[in-house]
Amino acid sequence: MNFILYRFDQPEATAPWQAIDDRVMGGVSASRMHHDPAGHGVFSGEVSLENNGGFASVRAPVRPPEAAAGASACLLEVRGDGRRYKLNLRTDDNFDGITHQAGFAPPAGEWAWVRLPLADFVATWRGRPVTAPDTLAAAQLRQLGLLIADRQAGPFRLEVRAIALGD
Repeated sequence: MNFILYRFDQPEATAPWQAIDDRVMGGVSASRMHHDPAGHGVFSGEVSLENNGGFASVRAPVRPPEAAAGASACLLEVRGDGRRYKLNLRTDDNFDGITHQAGFAPPAGEWAWVRLPLADFVATWRGRPVTAPDTLAAAQLRQLGLLIADRQAGPFRLEVRAIALGD
């Protein structure tokens, strides 16, 4: 059984998503999450390598239902642009701290479900691997985000229909 965390078929689904780009450290990349009238969300913008930048991201709060506690994977229904992205998971409500990341490269121009096992997420702090105190569990999730940091300057566009927890 899948537990939908975000479904982007309605405009209000993108409201909680906030951009956190390399501007926090002097870069000039820019991104946003917005609703496409075709019934999906769009994480888009432009990555710039100027001023030692190179990443763009969006983040939103999440509270998985209790029934999802045993979920072993994150599932994303996405359509890519040929670039590589990461899904970020956080187990606290803080702005900065440990983030669990898993990379994915959805097919360009076609919708697909991407499955990211929770066991494959790597604990990081500001992009660098660290040792996490505990194993990542679905019930602990408090924030999730999308990130592009592929060292390639230019525009990007990741379309998202849904983000869920499941097996």
